[in-house]
Amino acid sequence: MNNILVESKNEKDSAWIFGVDIDGSVYTVTVPKEYYKKLTEGKEAPESLVNRSFEFLLAREPKESILKEFELPLIQRYFSEYETEIALV
Repeated sequence: MNNILVESKNEKDSAWIFGVDIDGSVYTVTVPKEYYKKLTEGKEAPESLVNRSFEFLLAREPKESILKEFELPLIQRYFSEYETEIALV
């Protein structure tokens, strides 16, 4: 099992930016605040959503296949079940 470490890097008016380390592989993920609200209704921390999103990805592909930098909504374009499985609403 992979060790996922999520750290806040920056916050903008419309998004959070997180650094994610998976066993030495480093990623940068932007989470638009509106998308976060759509998926969670604010019921969990943004870091938790990022962590669950990486668990979702790692269940479907090796860490080497994950883009090094992306916006969270991009996952839905590659995996149509993402929003249904990850949403808390």
